[in-house]
Amino acid sequence: MRTALFPGTFDPFHNGHLEIVETASKLFDQVVVAPMRNPQKAEPLFSVQERLEMIGESVSHLANVALHPFSSLVVDLARDLGVDVIVKGLRVASDAESELQQAQMNKAVSGIETLFIPCSSEYAFVASKYVREFAHFGGADRIGSMVPGPVFTKLKEKFT
Repeated sequence: MRTALFPGTFDPFHNGHLEIVETASKLFDQVVVAPMRNPQKAEPLFSVQERLEMIGESVSHLANVALHPFSSLVVDLARDLGVDVIVKGLRVASDAESELQQAQMNKAVSGIETLFIPCSSEYAFVASKYVREFAHFGGADRIGSMVPGPVFTKLKEKFT
């Protein structure tokens, strides 16, 4: 059985993330979506538990997707879960530079490969930080086309 790990902060999970999960679910027997708290980023909008719930509802139509929160190195989680590959989404060219460096570092220390999946141009501009900003500054009701329904509901509850 081939298993992929899709790690990220997912704060919040948006349609670009969902597209990557849906694509990976077609390529692998199992996909593990792993939200984390990234200490290098600002205070999170949603707790890891809230993100788990929203992601779970958003991917409920995919039978081969599991969730696993983490707070360790991605390569350690990959080893512990026995995954075959790390999956990362690419929106724009600037994503590729930092993601490639991470992939090379991960391979150098663990041997695990990273597969990059580009998102469609429909979602290339969607980033969690912009979703958070719109929601925070009164635009939560205008970002419904950028996030899955469960995330949209939580954003509206939090900001309207």
